[in-house]
Amino acid sequence: MALPASALLLIVSLGSVIALDLVPTDQKKIEKPEGDRVTLDCKFTVGPLDVGSLDIDWALVAADTQQEDQQIIMFSGGMPYVIYDGLKNRVHFNSTDPANGDASIDIINLKSSDTGTYQCKVKKAPGVQSRKIVLSVFLKPAKTRCSIEGSQKIGNDLAFKCGSSEGTAPLTYEWQKLTGSRSLPKGSVLDESTGVLTVKNVSQEHSGTYKCFARNRVGNDECMVRLDAVPHSNISGIVAGAIIGTLLSLGLVGLLVYFFCKKKKEKKYEKEVQHEIREDVAPPKSRTSTARSYIGSNHSSLGSLSPSNIDGYSKSLYNKVPNEDQERPPSQTPNFMLPKVAGPNLSRMGAIPVMIPAQNKDGSIV
Repeated sequence: MALPASALLLIVSLGSVIALDLVPTDQKKIEKPEGDRVTLDCKFTVGPLDVGSLDIDWALVAADTQQEDQQIIMFSGGMPYVIYDGLKNRVHFNSTDPANGDASIDIINLKSSDTGTYQCKVKKAPGVQSRKIVLSVFLKPAKTRCSIEGSQKIGNDLAFKCGSSEGTAPLTYEWQKLTGSRSLPKGSVLDESTGVLTVKNVSQEHSGTYKCFARNRVGNDECMVRLDAVPHSNISGIVAGAIIGTLLSLGLVGLLVYFFCKKKKEKKYEKEVQHEIREDVAPPKSRTSTARSYIGSNHSSLGSLSPSNIDGYSKSLYNKVPNEDQERPPSQTPNFMLPKVAGPNLSRMGAIPVMIPAQNKDGSIV
C-alpha cells in the first residue's frame, strides 16, 4: 500500500534531523604563533539511520585545484593513522575514542609551513559531512633592536630606529617615552611600518628612556634606548687649548734638548781637560828628581857655563822631560843636543868662568 505524501514528507524530515551532522562552530579562521599549539574542532552526531562503519579523514587542501589534497590523519576500523610525515609526532586526535563524536585534532609545535586550509570529513553510511578551517601560523617579532642615529647635541636633528630581524609581516612599530613627561617630543614623526621616529631640534627636555614595541598579528617584542641631550662644546676653546698644549709640549721638548746638549758639552770639556798637558803646572817630584839626576850625570859634558846658562839649560831640560804616559824604549837614553857657545860670546854675554871639578864615571869628585 502506498504511503500518502504527507507521511513521506514526515519521514524525510525526521531523517534530516536524526542523520549524521557536524556540531556548529565559529572556528573558520585561526591565527597562531610559531611554537604554539592549536585544536581544530570537528564534533559530530549520528542518527539511528547511520548504520555504516565510521570513517574520519583530515586533509590539507591543495592551494592548486589541479593537485590532490594531502591526507594528514585518519580514523578507520576503530584505529587512528597518521599519514603526513610533515606532521608526524605533532598531530593526534583530541579524543582517545573519536567514535564518541569528537573528531577534533591537536597540532603542537606549530611551524609557518603548517599554514593552510584543513578539511575534516566524517562518514558513517549513509551520512557524510565535512568542514574546512583556515589556519595561519605567524612568526612573532623577535630580536628587536633600538638605536639612535645622529648627534645627541641640543639643537640637532636625530632619528630613533627600531627593527625586528624576525617576525611575519606585516610588522608595526610604536614608540613610548618612559621617563620625564612620558610623551614623545613635540613635532616628532613616526613611521609605523619602518619603526623610525624623527625628532627635530633636540632639547634637554627630550632626554630620557624610550621603548619601542614591534607587533604583528600573533605577538610582540620590545627594546629600549636612552637619549642624553648635551650642549654643543666650545670649539674655539678646544682649539685654543690644543694650541696652548702643543706649544707647551714643544717648549718642554726644547728645554730637554738644551739641557741634554749642555750636559753632553760639559762632559766632553771635562774629559779634554783631564788629558791636557799644562806647562804652567809644577811637575811631579818623581819627574823632577829624574830630570836632576839625569842632568847631574852629564855635568862632565857641559863645559864652562855661567849660572844663568845653567838655569836656562835646566828649564829646557825640564820642558823636555818625557811624559810617563807616552811609550818609549826602556833601554834607550835620550840624547840632548846642547847648544855650543864660543868663549868670547860667553864673555860678551856676561858669563863668569867657573872651575868645575873633575868627576869619575860614578859622579864622585877626583
